[in-house]
Amino acid sequence: MSQDHVQEIATIMRHPAFKVAIDRLGSDHERTIADIITLTEIPAPPFKEDRRASAYLAMLRAHGLEDVEQDEIGNVMGLRRGAGNGTLIVVAAHLDTVFPEGTDVTVRREGTRLYAPGVGDDTRSLAVLLAFIRAMDAAGIRTRNDILFVGDVGEEGLGDLRGIRHLFMNGRYSGKIDAFITVDSPQMDKIVVGGVGSKRYSIRFKGPGGHSFKAFGIVNPMYAMAHVVAELGRIEVPETPRTTFCASIVGGGTSVNAVPEDSWVDIDLRSESAEELAKLDLRCREIVAEAVARENATRSISEGAISVEIRTLGERPAGSTPKDADIVRYATAASQAAGFTPRLEASSTDANIPMSLGIPAIRIGSGGAGGRAHSLGEWIDVEKSASVSGMIAGLASIVAVAGLVDG
Repeated sequence: MSQDHVQEIATIMRHPAFKVAIDRLGSDHERTIADIITLTEIPAPPFKEDRRASAYLAMLRAHGLEDVEQDEIGNVMGLRRGAGNGTLIVVAAHLDTVFPEGTDVTVRREGTRLYAPGVGDDTRSLAVLLAFIRAMDAAGIRTRNDILFVGDVGEEGLGDLRGIRHLFMNGRYSGKIDAFITVDSPQMDKIVVGGVGSKRYSIRFKGPGGHSFKAFGIVNPMYAMAHVVAELGRIEVPETPRTTFCASIVGGGTSVNAVPEDSWVDIDLRSESAEELAKLDLRCREIVAEAVARENATRSISEGAISVEIRTLGERPAGSTPKDADIVRYATAASQAAGFTPRLEASSTDANIPMSLGIPAIRIGSGGAGGRAHSLGEWIDVEKSASVSGMIAGLASIVAVAGLVDG
């Protein structure tokens, strides 16, 4: 790691204004916890983040940001102006959770632990962004670059990163963003610098169907689907860059004594490499075509042939931020200065979008600890010391990337 970046982080942390910001993070700790609870108890199921978005929009406005707005896709955001002649960086946390409508999101507190679906992924980060704004304002911290704070929609599952995709592709700030930091989940021991790309499909085979005894011998879409699953399992993929596949959900048929009219399988393809993902995608499509041809050649098509439809469920681009990029070195130095031992990893986060566009982007943690994410037993630990230490590392990273203006 560059000593220049280590020294710059040290300079920031020694700066009188940053020390005031640290004090504010500590004195505001209970307020941050209250914000976590308030936001967690506003449901934000996939594609239904509107109630939480409205609440967060009001919070951003109350924190004195400029140009506070909700965009066409549902993201909410506000701008903290820099000193001028700088660029624009985005600091984001996602509004949505994986949990369906109707999930009980009441927070249960036991000591320093908070239990509730979505409390750590990513509701805590939304509250931490507000704590950052308060701390910077209280300390009078000025940055060279503008900072756009964003609560974005559609990060989880079939949301397919639609919020950040819109921000970079079609939003009013498209083409103006020079760096991106997503604060996602509590863990401080991991800085994400690689975006795991994915392609998700529902592959549906259709045939004429018929009685299992009287129509025996006609084409069966279930056999075609089974061939795809079996052959998918035989694909050899590289360990590096890490590349994976999964046949995850299957269905079809109407009765045990009927040749099904349709059969389907949902699959998930992933890779750290855009090139390897493309190869895997091509091979999968070849297997599907082979399955259709094989079934139509093996059994009778007198009542009709097997056909197939491949429907895209989601697509996340792969990408990466160089390990020697300033944004990575600042975050690493800040994390180490706050007492953590971070490692650089790849994952699937909102940072995939800017990474795929060649824009420096990382994922950092929100501080503290947590576990059982994406389960009803999800929890976070809001013990003050560990929580504030994580926030100090995050805030130092942001201030370094945004450029601290002294005096």
